[in-house]
Amino acid sequence: MSWKNRAGSESSSRRLVSKQLALFLCAGCFFAGMLFTDRVWTDVEDKGLPLQTGIKDEQIQLVADNCDPKIKDVTRDPKDIIREVSKTHNAVQTLDKTISNLEMELAAARALQDSILTGSPLSDDLVLPEPVKKRKYLMVVGINTAFSSRKRRDSVRATWMPQGEKLRKLEEEKGIIMRFVIGHGATSGGILDRAIEAEDRKHGDFLRLEHVEGYLELSAKTKTYFTTAVALWDADFYVKVDDDVHVNIGTLGATLAKHRSNPRVYIGCMKSGPVLAHKGVRYHEPEHWKFGEEGNKYFRHATGQLYAISKDLATYISINQNVLHKYVNEDVSLGSWFIGLDVEHIDDRRLCCGTPPDCEWKAQAGNICVASFDWSCSGICRSVDRIKEVHRRCGEGEDALWTASF
Repeated sequence: MSWKNRAGSESSSRRLVSKQLALFLCAGCFFAGMLFTDRVWTDVEDKGLPLQTGIKDEQIQLVADNCDPKIKDVTRDPKDIIREVSKTHNAVQTLDKTISNLEMELAAARALQDSILTGSPLSDDLVLPEPVKKRKYLMVVGINTAFSSRKRRDSVRATWMPQGEKLRKLEEEKGIIMRFVIGHGATSGGILDRAIEAEDRKHGDFLRLEHVEGYLELSAKTKTYFTTAVALWDADFYVKVDDDVHVNIGTLGATLAKHRSNPRVYIGCMKSGPVLAHKGVRYHEPEHWKFGEEGNKYFRHATGQLYAISKDLATYISINQNVLHKYVNEDVSLGSWFIGLDVEHIDDRRLCCGTPPDCEWKAQAGNICVASFDWSCSGICRSVDRIKEVHRRCGEGEDALWTASF
């Protein structure tokens, strides 16, 4: 036999042995597996352990810490689910407000740091949050007034603005700050300033601004008011009201308290009046061309007699006061500062009721107005003479303020 035939024969023998070995190993593994499976199955049955072929949809086993490791029914009471969802929603809102506050404080700190590095300090009223936590208030009410409005201020003091010890009690018990807001005269320390200083010594109800008074400077005064107020008092809301408007303070507090969960809210009677391009008319807009063709209307904004903004928005004004544009009408200016921001506009018509009989009818129906004035006069017409009558017929009553819970 040749070498080639021998090699072929040996190769065939090896393949035959390999096939036999493979079959033997397979058979051995099969029998071993059967023996092992049978033994395990027997042990499980001997120990009385039930076999589960699936997991019931209605049951789960809790294995987390502090949980009862028992089978519990997943079926829940719908009321319990609603309560848990409500708690979760409230927690998310609280967290959102906390984050928003931290963001605004960080922005204020950065603005102050930048001003130090560039050598261009911001307003003296812009300060970092104090290490010691300040008292938290519900609202700061700034009553816009002028040097010539002494009689208006006295009429407000005689009606809806508490005086003396009651004013301090209002701050301590209700968390409400109320001040007449005024700047300085063109001549520092002049007769106008001295008159206000004497009035303040008597009543102690003024907030003086680093601002020169003037009718065409109301937008600048508004910026300075919010900047100063947010630096002095930590409040949920900052309110601006004119000194010829009647206000029910308790109703105002209850109205604003409903919006505490929203960190960026702008509340007032929203309007969108025409942009007046012709000179010589009241409320003429020198920059009318910015609003498009003649006859166009302004964007929606709160009427200037009374409006309120949340702390985040007041802080935003404080931080950005040097770059916020001022239109001739201060209510338009305020509305423009919030264009492009994530701000909720609240249109509440109770903030712009008419004088009697309008506000009186609403009060009798249980819908007490927050503020009352005459649209034709942009305030109460002849307010010095008429505000007491408005207060008598449309006021919420003194007890309503002191018994209110915010």
